[in-house]
Amino acid sequence: MLFNKKIMALTITAVLSAGLLAGCVSKEETTTEEPSLAEGSSSKIILVGSTSVDPLAQKLAQAYKEINPNVEIEIQAVGSSAGIKAALDGSATIGMSSRELKDEEIAEGATPLVICKDGIAVAVNPENPVQNLTKDQVQKIFMGEISNWKEVGGNDEEILVVSRESGSGTRGAFEEILKIEKEVEGKKISGLIANALQAEGTGAVKANVASKANAIGYVSLGYIDETIKTLQVEGADATAENIIAGTYPVARPFVFVTKGEITETDQTFLDYVMSAQGQAEAEKDGYIKVK
Repeated sequence: MLFNKKIMALTITAVLSAGLLAGCVSKEETTTEEPSLAEGSSSKIILVGSTSVDPLAQKLAQAYKEINPNVEIEIQAVGSSAGIKAALDGSATIGMSSRELKDEEIAEGATPLVICKDGIAVAVNPENPVQNLTKDQVQKIFMGEISNWKEVGGNDEEILVVSRESGSGTRGAFEEILKIEKEVEGKKISGLIANALQAEGTGAVKANVASKANAIGYVSLGYIDETIKTLQVEGADATAENIIAGTYPVARPFVFVTKGEITETDQTFLDYVMSAQGQAEAEKDGYIKVK
């Protein structure tokens, strides 16, 4: 009788041990590298900001929703400064910026996360015969010191400068990198030529350059297509390879901005963006991954 009790005890122990092992194996098998929310979770992410970051954010959101279909993601492209402000005042859960954050924005509580890097291509109409400009020539064109294409090897035609609106992250980065600025009463301000055509959004810059033979503007790498022609700067094409090599000089970060403690929903999305899969999505469109 005692022998049978021992056998029964050993049998129960074995069954319990098998169950625990099965549980461990099951947990490992369901773990993936793709960050995902708990089953049944339904939440909303609001991204507001840079029109340059917008195309990439749309693709990241679409790819992320394939993993987490219950998450609603709303994206508003209104410019970098507006996006940072939205993250700070809570009207957005994540801001989008195509420039470095200013010291005062960080002092207000803005936390930057660089999600990738991007080049800013100098763009002209496809009919324009000019192929290459120096940084100095680009600066002088946008400041109005060079006003005719013949001064840089082109046709005898007046140059039409197309720029982004004030507050644009792309404009801020472009002007900072190329020093398109002037000093007034000890303070640096934009040196953009007064009669520049200012377009709301990178898409509008591209449309103007594509439709106006003597125009020059600047666009994010993600906006390049056959409707415009990109110029070499200092002899280098605007490509990810040249930005990594340091030969193309006009580049800037793409930044997601948060403030304070964020929700699990937002954090899981940011984890996805910085994961191998999220970085691969950025790389597909010619952006430079940071992880």
